Amino acid sequence: MKTYMAKAGEVEQKWLLVDATDKIVGRLASEIAMILMGKHRPTYTPHVDTGDYVVVVNAEKIAFTGKKWENKKYAWYTGYTRQRTVTAGVRLEKKPELILEEAVRRMLPKNKLARNMLSKLKIYAGTEHPHTAQQPEPTELAIKA
Repeated sequence: MKTYMAKAGEVEQKWLLVDATDKIVGRLASEIAMILMGKHRPTYTPHVDTGDYVVVVNAEKIAFTGKKWENKKYAWYTGYTRQRTVTAGVRLEKKPELILEEAVRRMLPKNKLARNMLSKLKIYAGTEHPHTAQQPEPTELAIKA
């Protein structure tokens, strides 16, 4: 029996629509990362991008557990002699898409292929998105059991 190895462009990529309303950030991000990598398929190949496209709507209604809205801090380097920090609550007001995008990016592999995977993630704050022509199928992720 031979092991199947997918080739680039061989896998049919679907479009999935995810509603992030009242979903926990980490649980949703881990499932989105698995879909972007293609680990939900039996034809997963580590060195080939076999994942699907994911469209996330209602990113401003995402949830954290505990007191993370006040305690969780996002830091970045500006080029000056200090880091800038902002809490999760402030980031939700200014750029709610960035919370989920950063969580997913950090769960992807640290290589050149991850940039292609992350480009297949489309996050929108409201319910409207410009990808209706691709006919994304609604998918329920991060459901509490």
